[in-house]
Amino acid sequence: MRSMAWNALQAGYAVHRVNIRGCGGTEGWCSTLYHAGLTSDLRAYLESLRDAGPVTLVGYSLGGNVSLKLAGELGEDGPRLLHSVVGVSTPLDLAACVVALGKRANFIYQDRFVTRMRGRLAERRRLQPEAFAPIFERTDVNAVKTVFDFDDRITAPHFGFGDAANYYKTQSSQGFLAGIRVPTLLLTAQDDPLVPFAVYSHRAIAENARIALLAPEHGGHVAFLARQTPRFWADEAILDWRGGL
Repeated sequence: MRSMAWNALQAGYAVHRVNIRGCGGTEGWCSTLYHAGLTSDLRAYLESLRDAGPVTLVGYSLGGNVSLKLAGELGEDGPRLLHSVVGVSTPLDLAACVVALGKRANFIYQDRFVTRMRGRLAERRRLQPEAFAPIFERTDVNAVKTVFDFDDRITAPHFGFGDAANYYKTQSSQGFLAGIRVPTLLLTAQDDPLVPFAVYSHRAIAENARIALLAPEHGGHVAFLARQTPRFWADEAILDWRGGL
């Protein structure tokens, strides 16, 4: 996000960098959690930019899911708030991506994610005990070992989804791709260890003429490091995308 912001600024664009609710040092700012399909915050922010000129939204990983889902939700109203959308390494199918995350080869990723999620939740309880202590009272947070467990025992119940399966089914951006009505770029690597490339075979990607797919063979998860200049290949690919910027 930082390198994309820097390159976009160098190219003459105004840049706004947005954190998902409760992330990036904002743990004490609100009394609710975030989830992978929470689009209300982003929509409110885009509404505030309506008079600032055309907006291209670039979402990374989970942020890509939020961005694409919002574009689909807006449907025909999309062009009012958005000029175009880019989703980078987006987990279009949350359930499939959680399965991939649970593979032995991805143990380090899963452990890091869960450790940071538990830590962020503990910090939020410290800052706002009345809002977050009930989560710890009904759930042994330290016993949560996987992202699925966290979603099934904490995220889904907190937002009224019931369980993780329903949460993933209703909040995956793949279910909203058909409704997108602005130019959209899906940028993903075929060797992404966390997002199986198979999820990009969703029929809406082929059937919606507004969606373009750019999928190099290599690049990992939100990495795309090049051996030559420019070092961060994805930034240049997004800036060169003729359908959007």
